[in-house]
Amino acid sequence: ELHTPGLLGTIRTKLTQALQPDHLEVLNESHMHAVPPGSESHFRVLVVSTHFEGLPLLQRHRLVNEALREELSSRIHALAIQAKTPEQWRSDPTLAKSPQCRGGSKHDSTVVEKLKPELE
Repeated sequence: ELHTPGLLGTIRTKLTQALQPDHLEVLNESHMHAVPPGSESHFRVLVVSTHFEGLPLLQRHRLVNEALREELSSRIHALAIQAKTPEQWRSDPTLAKSPQCRGGSKHDSTVVEKLKPELE
C-alpha cells in the first residue's frame, strides 16, 4: 500500500481503518473551486463497504463523517460522499463527478459543507 501524503492520505487511512472498504476512492476536487493552487479543501470520496449493508444513505454518510470528524471540523471545507454496498458497487461501478463549482452548494444534498469559523 503506497502512502499518500497530506490530507488525502489522512482521509484514505481513516476511512480504511473505520470501514474496511472493499473499494475506496478519494479525490481532491479543490482545483474545481475558488481556492489557491495546491489546496486540500474539497474532496469526493467513494466508499464501498459491507458496513453500509442495511443502512439508509443518511446513516452511511454519518459513518463516513464520523471517521473524518476531526478533519471536517478544521481542514475539509466540503466533502461529497458516495457510500455503496459491495452489491451496489458491482451493479454500478462508477464514481460520480462533481459539477464545476458555481459558488453555492446549498442545492447539492451530496455535499456536506463545513465552513471554517473565519468564513462565517
